Amino acid sequence: MRTAFYISDGTAITSEVFGHATLSMFPVEFNHQTIPFVETVQKAQEIKSLIDLTSQNSGDRPLVFFTFVNPELSEIILSSQGVCYDFLALASKVVKKELNVDPVPKIHRTHSIHEASYDFRIDAVNYALANDDGANIKDYEQADIILVGVSRCGKTPTSLYLALQYGIKAANYPMTEDDLEKGNFPRCLLPFKHKLFGLTINPERLAAIREGRMANSKYASLRQCRIEVREVEMLFKRHKTPYLNSTCHSIEEISAKIISETGLTRRKY
Repeated sequence: MRTAFYISDGTAITSEVFGHATLSMFPVEFNHQTIPFVETVQKAQEIKSLIDLTSQNSGDRPLVFFTFVNPELSEIILSSQGVCYDFLALASKVVKKELNVDPVPKIHRTHSIHEASYDFRIDAVNYALANDDGANIKDYEQADIILVGVSRCGKTPTSLYLALQYGIKAANYPMTEDDLEKGNFPRCLLPFKHKLFGLTINPERLAAIREGRMANSKYASLRQCRIEVREVEMLFKRHKTPYLNSTCHSIEEISAKIISETGLTRRKY
Protein backbone atom coordinates (compact mmCIF):
# COMPACT_ATOMS: atom_id res chain seq x y z
CA MET A 1 0.00 0.00 0.00
CA ARG A 2 1.31 3.43 -0.95
CA THR A 3 2.12 5.76 1.94
CA ALA A 4 1.10 9.42 2.17
CA PHE A 5 2.80 11.72 4.66
CA TYR A 6 1.32 14.99 5.94
CA ILE A 7 4.06 17.06 7.57
CA SER A 8 4.24 20.52 9.09
CA ASP A 9 6.00 22.71 11.61
CA GLY A 10 2.51 23.32 13.05
CA THR A 11 -0.52 21.10 13.55
CA ALA A 12 -0.35 19.60 10.02
CA ILE A 13 -4.09 20.19 9.66
CA THR A 14 -3.61 22.24 6.49
CA SER A 15 -1.40 19.53 4.96
CA GLU A 16 -3.95 16.87 5.87
CA VAL A 17 -6.88 18.78 4.41
CA PHE A 18 -5.13 19.53 1.13
CA GLY A 19 -3.57 16.08 0.85
CA HIS A 20 -6.72 14.13 1.70
CA ALA A 21 -8.80 16.28 -0.66
CA THR A 22 -6.34 15.60 -3.48
CA LEU A 23 -5.98 11.87 -2.85
CA SER A 24 -9.74 11.37 -2.44
CA MET A 25 -10.05 11.85 -6.21
CA PHE A 26 -8.05 8.68 -6.87
CA PRO A 27 -9.40 5.12 -6.34
CA VAL A 28 -6.28 4.07 -4.46
CA GLU A 29 -5.82 3.03 -0.82
CA PHE A 30 -3.15 4.84 1.16
CA ASN A 31 -1.39 4.39 4.45
CA HIS A 32 -1.83 7.89 5.91
CA GLN A 33 0.78 9.23 8.33
CA THR A 34 0.51 12.69 9.87
CA ILE A 35 3.55 14.24 11.53
CA PRO A 36 3.01 17.67 13.17
CA PHE A 37 5.45 20.07 14.87
CA VAL A 38 8.56 19.30 12.82
CA GLU A 39 10.28 22.45 14.06
CA THR A 40 14.01 21.64 14.07
CA VAL A 41 16.62 20.53 11.56
CA GLN A 42 17.20 17.36 13.56
CA LYS A 43 13.50 16.48 13.49
CA ALA A 44 13.28 17.20 9.76
CA GLN A 45 16.26 14.92 9.10
CA GLU A 46 14.58 12.16 11.12
CA ILE A 47 11.45 12.51 9.01
CA LYS A 48 13.53 12.49 5.83
CA SER A 49 15.09 9.21 6.95
CA LEU A 50 11.61 7.79 7.65
CA ILE A 51 10.42 8.78 4.18
CA ASP A 52 13.51 7.26 2.58
CA LEU A 53 13.13 4.03 4.57
CA THR A 54 9.47 3.79 3.63
CA SER A 55 10.36 4.21 -0.03
CA GLN A 56 13.07 1.54 0.13
CA ASN A 57 10.90 -0.98 2.00
CA SER A 58 7.81 -0.58 -0.15
CA GLY A 59 9.41 0.01 -3.53
CA ASP A 60 7.06 2.98 -4.06
CA ARG A 61 7.92 6.59 -3.45
CA PRO A 62 5.71 8.01 -0.70
CA LEU A 63 3.60 11.07 -1.43
CA VAL A 64 4.57 13.91 0.89
CA PHE A 65 2.32 16.93 1.49
CA PHE A 66 4.02 19.53 3.66
CA THR A 67 3.96 23.12 4.90
CA PHE A 68 6.94 24.83 6.51
CA VAL A 69 7.77 28.42 7.37
CA ASN A 70 11.49 27.69 7.60
CA PRO A 71 12.89 27.09 4.07
CA GLU A 72 15.78 25.05 5.52
CA LEU A 73 13.28 22.46 6.77
CA SER A 74 11.55 22.46 3.40
CA GLU A 75 14.83 21.74 1.62
CA ILE A 76 15.49 18.74 3.88
CA ILE A 77 12.10 17.20 3.09
CA LEU A 78 12.46 18.01 -0.62
CA SER A 79 15.77 16.07 -0.62
CA SER A 80 14.00 12.90 0.47
CA GLN A 81 12.96 10.01 -1.78
CA GLY A 82 9.33 11.06 -1.52
CA VAL A 83 7.22 12.79 -4.13
CA CYS A 84 6.89 16.15 -2.38
CA TYR A 85 4.15 18.78 -2.70
CA ASP A 86 4.79 22.18 -1.13
CA PHE A 87 1.40 23.49 -2.20
CA LEU A 88 1.45 26.67 -0.09
CA ALA A 89 4.66 27.80 -1.76
CA LEU A 90 3.11 27.28 -5.20
CA ALA A 91 -0.10 29.06 -4.29
CA SER A 92 1.63 31.97 -2.56
CA LYS A 93 3.72 32.67 -5.68
CA VAL A 94 0.56 33.11 -7.74
CA VAL A 95 -1.09 35.31 -5.09
CA LYS A 96 2.08 37.37 -4.64
CA LYS A 97 2.12 38.16 -8.35
CA GLU A 98 -1.52 39.24 -8.26
CA LEU A 99 -1.32 41.30 -5.05
CA ASN A 100 2.21 42.58 -5.64
CA VAL A 101 2.86 42.00 -1.94
CA ASP A 102 5.43 39.65 -0.45
CA PRO A 103 4.07 36.93 1.87
CA VAL A 104 5.11 37.10 5.53
CA PRO A 105 5.27 33.47 6.74
CA LYS A 106 4.71 32.96 10.45
CA ILE A 107 4.75 29.69 12.34
CA HIS A 108 1.48 28.48 13.96
CA ARG A 109 -0.51 31.24 12.27
CA THR A 110 -3.35 29.16 10.85
CA HIS A 111 -4.35 26.88 13.75
CA SER A 112 -3.29 28.49 17.00
CA ILE A 113 -4.68 30.11 20.12
CA HIS A 114 -4.06 33.49 18.47
CA GLU A 115 -6.58 32.95 15.67
CA ALA A 116 -9.26 35.64 15.61
CA SER A 117 -11.92 32.92 15.80
CA TYR A 118 -10.40 30.96 18.69
CA ASP A 119 -12.40 32.48 21.55
CA PHE A 120 -15.61 32.28 19.50
CA ARG A 121 -15.07 28.57 18.97
CA ILE A 122 -14.24 27.78 22.59
CA ASP A 123 -17.32 29.68 23.81
CA ALA A 124 -19.46 27.92 21.22
CA VAL A 125 -18.21 24.46 22.26
CA ASN A 126 -19.00 25.20 25.91
CA TYR A 127 -22.44 26.42 24.86
CA ALA A 128 -23.13 23.31 22.76
CA LEU A 129 -22.16 21.01 25.65
CA ALA A 130 -24.31 22.92 28.14
CA ASN A 131 -27.31 23.00 25.79
CA ASP A 132 -27.20 19.45 24.46
CA ASP A 133 -30.31 17.29 24.22
CA GLY A 134 -32.64 19.85 25.77
CA ALA A 135 -30.69 19.83 29.04
CA ASN A 136 -30.74 23.62 29.44
CA ILE A 137 -33.60 25.57 27.87
CA LYS A 138 -33.03 28.93 29.59
CA ASP A 139 -30.15 30.07 27.36
CA TYR A 140 -31.81 29.73 23.95
CA GLU A 141 -31.70 33.52 23.56
CA GLN A 142 -27.94 33.14 23.04
CA ALA A 143 -28.27 30.40 20.43
CA ASP A 144 -27.34 31.05 16.80
CA ILE A 145 -29.35 27.96 15.87
CA ILE A 146 -31.39 25.25 17.61
CA LEU A 147 -31.36 21.82 15.99
CA VAL A 148 -34.52 19.79 16.49
CA GLY A 149 -35.39 16.22 15.55
CA VAL A 150 -36.08 12.77 16.91
CA SER A 151 -33.60 11.01 19.15
CA ARG A 152 -30.42 9.75 17.43
CA CYS A 153 -30.81 11.63 14.16
CA GLY A 154 -27.43 13.41 14.47
CA LYS A 155 -28.23 16.57 16.42
CA THR A 156 -25.44 16.35 19.03
CA PRO A 157 -22.46 15.67 16.73
CA THR A 158 -23.67 18.35 14.32
CA SER A 159 -24.03 20.89 17.14
CA LEU A 160 -20.51 20.18 18.36
CA TYR A 161 -19.05 20.34 14.85
CA LEU A 162 -20.73 23.69 14.14
CA ALA A 163 -19.28 24.99 17.41
CA LEU A 164 -15.75 23.64 17.09
CA GLN A 165 -15.24 24.38 13.42
CA TYR A 166 -17.21 27.58 12.94
CA GLY A 167 -17.81 29.16 16.37
CA ILE A 168 -21.58 28.79 15.95
CA LYS A 169 -23.59 28.46 19.17
CA ALA A 170 -25.82 25.48 18.42
CA ALA A 171 -28.29 24.10 20.94
CA ASN A 172 -30.28 20.96 20.22
CA TYR A 173 -33.61 19.64 21.43
CA PRO A 174 -34.97 16.08 21.03
CA MET A 175 -38.57 15.75 19.89
CA THR A 176 -40.03 13.05 22.12
CA GLU A 177 -43.01 10.79 21.49
CA ASP A 178 -45.10 13.03 23.78
CA ASP A 179 -44.10 16.14 21.87
CA LEU A 180 -45.02 14.54 18.57
CA GLU A 181 -48.41 13.36 19.86
CA LYS A 182 -49.29 16.97 20.73
CA GLY A 183 -48.51 17.97 17.17
CA ASN A 184 -46.60 21.11 18.08
CA PHE A 185 -43.20 22.26 19.20
CA PRO A 186 -42.72 22.41 22.99
CA ARG A 187 -43.53 25.79 24.53
CA CYS A 188 -39.86 26.45 25.31
CA LEU A 189 -39.10 26.46 21.57
CA LEU A 190 -41.98 28.57 20.31
CA PRO A 191 -40.34 31.97 21.03
CA PHE A 192 -37.33 30.81 19.00
CA LYS A 193 -39.04 29.35 15.93
CA HIS A 194 -36.87 31.58 13.73
CA LYS A 195 -33.79 29.76 15.09
CA LEU A 196 -35.07 26.21 14.58
CA PHE A 197 -33.57 23.87 12.01
CA GLY A 198 -34.81 20.29 11.71
CA LEU A 199 -32.88 17.09 11.17
CA THR A 200 -34.58 13.93 10.02
CA ILE A 201 -33.37 10.49 9.01
CA ASN A 202 -34.58 7.40 7.17
CA PRO A 203 -36.50 5.12 9.59
CA GLU A 204 -34.43 2.05 8.68
CA ARG A 205 -31.19 3.83 9.48
CA LEU A 206 -32.67 5.25 12.69
CA ALA A 207 -33.79 1.79 13.82
CA ALA A 208 -30.30 0.38 13.23
CA ILE A 209 -28.71 3.19 15.28
CA ARG A 210 -31.18 2.82 18.13
CA GLU A 211 -30.82 -0.97 18.13
CA GLY A 212 -27.18 -0.51 19.04
CA ARG A 213 -28.22 1.66 21.97
CA MET A 214 -31.34 -0.15 23.25
CA ALA A 215 -31.67 -3.52 21.54
CA ASN A 216 -35.09 -5.17 21.20
CA SER A 217 -36.94 -2.15 22.60
CA LYS A 218 -39.98 -0.25 21.38
CA TYR A 219 -37.65 2.75 21.07
CA ALA A 220 -35.56 0.87 18.48
CA SER A 221 -38.40 -0.85 16.60
CA LEU A 222 -38.79 0.00 12.94
CA ARG A 223 -42.49 0.72 13.49
CA GLN A 224 -41.73 3.29 16.20
CA CYS A 225 -39.02 4.89 14.09
CA ARG A 226 -41.36 5.18 11.12
CA ILE A 227 -44.04 6.83 13.26
CA GLU A 228 -41.63 9.35 14.81
CA VAL A 229 -39.98 10.28 11.51
CA ARG A 230 -43.33 10.72 9.79
CA GLU A 231 -44.70 12.87 12.61
CA VAL A 232 -41.63 15.10 12.93
CA GLU A 233 -41.46 15.73 9.18
CA MET A 234 -45.14 16.68 9.20
CA LEU A 235 -44.39 19.07 12.06
CA PHE A 236 -41.52 20.68 10.15
CA LYS A 237 -43.71 21.16 7.09
CA ARG A 238 -46.64 22.53 9.10
CA HIS A 239 -44.46 25.16 10.74
CA LYS A 240 -42.36 25.78 7.61
CA THR A 241 -39.23 24.84 9.57
CA PRO A 242 -36.27 24.16 7.27
CA TYR A 243 -34.96 20.63 7.65
CA LEU A 244 -32.45 18.20 6.24
CA ASN A 245 -32.30 14.41 5.96
CA SER A 246 -29.04 13.32 7.62
CA THR A 247 -29.07 9.69 6.45
CA CYS A 248 -26.48 9.88 3.69
CA HIS A 249 -24.49 12.90 4.83
CA SER A 250 -21.48 13.31 7.10
CA ILE A 251 -21.55 15.90 9.89
CA GLU A 252 -19.24 18.03 7.73
CA GLU A 253 -21.77 17.98 4.89
CA ILE A 254 -24.74 18.50 7.22
CA SER A 255 -23.04 21.50 8.84
CA ALA A 256 -22.12 23.05 5.50
CA LYS A 257 -25.69 22.62 4.22
CA ILE A 258 -27.14 24.17 7.39
CA ILE A 259 -24.83 27.20 7.11
CA SER A 260 -25.64 27.57 3.44
CA GLU A 261 -29.41 27.46 4.01
CA THR A 262 -29.48 29.69 7.09
CA GLY A 263 -26.79 32.21 6.22
CA LEU A 264 -25.07 31.75 9.59
CA THR A 265 -21.68 33.45 9.92
CA ARG A 266 -18.64 31.17 9.88
CA ARG A 267 -16.13 32.23 12.52
CA LYS A 268 -13.36 30.07 11.18
CA TYR A 269 -10.52 32.49 10.47
